[in-house]
Amino acid sequence: MIENGKHDITDALISLQPEGRWSMTDVSDYSTLTWSTSEIPIPTEDECNAEIARLDAKWIADEYKRQRGYEYPDFATQLDYIYHNGVDKWKTDLIDPVKNKYPKPS
Repeated sequence: MIENGKHDITDALISLQPEGRWSMTDVSDYSTLTWSTSEIPIPTEDECNAEIARLDAKWIADEYKRQRGYEYPDFATQLDYIYHNGVDKWKTDLIDPVKNKYPKPS
């Protein structure tokens, strides 16, 4: 389960084989994995570790999106602003300042 951007084996398994059925007694120990879906291949420990690294990197890369989301006004406020001021004013007054504060990484 993701906590502070750190993924674990369960996140990797769900990402790699979303239809797989499995259980674990310790989510930090691949050897405790019991795979219950014979028709779906079991991801290897190396595949899980690579997926964890990919998911963690994506989490970090998407930080700007989360920061923007916290600062944008709610949808009702935005729609009301558009209605009263137009789309161009909405962009310059509400959206652009947040985008400039949290730019998309290049």
